[in-house]
Amino acid sequence: MPKTARSKCLTAFQLLRRLEEADDNGFCECVTCGKVQHYTTVHGGHFLPKGSSSFYAFDSNNVWPQCPGCNIYGMRHGSAAQVYTLFMIRNFGKDHVDHMLANQRTTVKLYAQDYRDMLADFNARIREEKKRIGVL
Repeated sequence: MPKTARSKCLTAFQLLRRLEEADDNGFCECVTCGKVQHYTTVHGGHFLPKGSSSFYAFDSNNVWPQCPGCNIYGMRHGSAAQVYTLFMIRNFGKDHVDHMLANQRTTVKLYAQDYRDMLADFNARIREEKKRIGVL
């Protein structure tokens, strides 16, 4: 099944966020457990789930590196969601987090051209980040 334009953008954006948060050797820290892994093995974890918040799906403040265990299992069945909330409050303040939570259901309508433009921008930024860590 071919990927939708939104899906392609989400994949690219999550990769970009992992690369942006990686050190010069390509390693980043899970915001919920602190485990350090290579950017290729972590996820771009959303504080507010991408499926329930089109408003924050592509917001850099909403997407941070998470190890697969925290992102897949810990957000639903463990304490990762609570730890992620504390990370967000520590980094952005309670007022900002409250604002995000209050506005998470805000709908943003994006058109095919919007996604094409976003994808081109994300891919250009990914290339720059890969150059920075020596992958390209």
